[in-house]
Amino acid sequence: MAKHKYATTPPNITTMPPGVPFIIGNEAAERFSFYGMRSILIIFMTHYLVTSAGTPDHMSDAEARQNFALFVSAVYFLPILGAILAEGFIGKYQTIFWLSIVYCFGHFALALNDTRLGLIIGLGLIAFGSGGIKPCVSANVGDQFGESNKHLLSKVFGWFYFSINAGSFISTIACPFLLADPRFGPRWAFGIPGVAMVIATIFFWAGRKKFVHIPPAGLGFLKQMFSREGLGALLRLAVVYVFVAVFWSLWDQSSGGSWTLQAQRMDLYAPWLPWVNIGFSPFHFEAGFGVSMLPAQVQTANPILILLFIPLVNYVIYPLVDRFFLLTPLRKIGIGLFLTAASYVVIWYIQQMIDAGGKPNVNWQFLAYIILTLGETMVSITGLEFSYTQAPNKMKSAVMALWLFTVSMGNLFTAAVNYFIRNPDGTVKMNDQQYFLFFAVLMLVAAAIFVVVAMFYRGKTYLQSQEKPLEELEPAAVTEVGMP
Repeated sequence: MAKHKYATTPPNITTMPPGVPFIIGNEAAERFSFYGMRSILIIFMTHYLVTSAGTPDHMSDAEARQNFALFVSAVYFLPILGAILAEGFIGKYQTIFWLSIVYCFGHFALALNDTRLGLIIGLGLIAFGSGGIKPCVSANVGDQFGESNKHLLSKVFGWFYFSINAGSFISTIACPFLLADPRFGPRWAFGIPGVAMVIATIFFWAGRKKFVHIPPAGLGFLKQMFSREGLGALLRLAVVYVFVAVFWSLWDQSSGGSWTLQAQRMDLYAPWLPWVNIGFSPFHFEAGFGVSMLPAQVQTANPILILLFIPLVNYVIYPLVDRFFLLTPLRKIGIGLFLTAASYVVIWYIQQMIDAGGKPNVNWQFLAYIILTLGETMVSITGLEFSYTQAPNKMKSAVMALWLFTVSMGNLFTAAVNYFIRNPDGTVKMNDQQYFLFFAVLMLVAAAIFVVVAMFYRGKTYLQSQEKPLEELEPAAVTEVGMP
């Protein structure tokens, strides 16, 4: 194992750190792999799953929703393990690199086995790999910055989120097409995301000499976590995170979950989408300028809208509103929670039309995605930056894990709801219209309570200590790190 010297404190510069492009590129490819796999997962479970003998072994909608939510919950619970590995033992870089390899094997397990056993093995490895790297990747972004360029943190977290959605946008178009086309099927639909994850791992490794490598804190990690300061920071954030968990319970159902199942019962022809048919297309083209989409492709609206909304809110909406009303991070989150509730009101109304015998056009779901995505920019992006800055320096990955744990808890709640509404004979206690109304009311109540709680929040901002100018730099500013 070769030894190299790597900077362990942020460079004293006012521009973007040199490691940022590698982080952004890695994140785009990794998110392509994850969201591509996730976009087809519930359709695979309800239409493509087979036994070892090759006979159909499909799940019901409620069972698939439950298992989908349990998988997502596991993905966002395991960041706790990743944080412990990174902060206490091997550092963020090593944790990301080795668990990315595990992640790759999970994708290929899904591609090679269409049974429930293959599903369990593949999703287990993906949950372990993807979940383990999550707190380290976002914390690694913040670790590249110090006092001299901290003003760029909001922008880089915005571009970080931009890369997430650029990757997911492409994969949520391509993977449903690959799954539905008999020329390709599950092998290609799950295999291509696996290849993307291999590319993501190589890209991350290529940037190893550009990154700031914050050494693991060892026992210092636990000491700070259980100190008065550490426990205080965790407790303050935990109060906020209770409400964010409700947000994720709703949001994750829009990304390959219950919204996709609803889309199967809608008119998926979008007459206003001017796509160009080039012979090999993931869409089915009708006369004129429209396109008929697959149910799993409707969720593509979310990453497209994110790409549009990030610059819109950062450079237009936030500066405009700030002239009249100071938009603190908690105020942004609160507004986002109310918007999320409103999106489910639209979904509930769509279900009313379906239950009345209608076949509403996909434009109705696009409206819900517009409202939900605007809420997402205010909750998720703001919360990511807020979590990093509120975390003591030796607890960055741990707090990122706690932030991701809110996703796990939200999906665990969704899984529990779907478990309790299922009857032994396969019927359900709550129809789809009641199901969506329940979540809309839940989010509205949670948002209202959050407004009150946020008024009493008192936090503290933490950033990594910055290196001295080069002529004053001490030898301790760099260290020897074993690299794979």
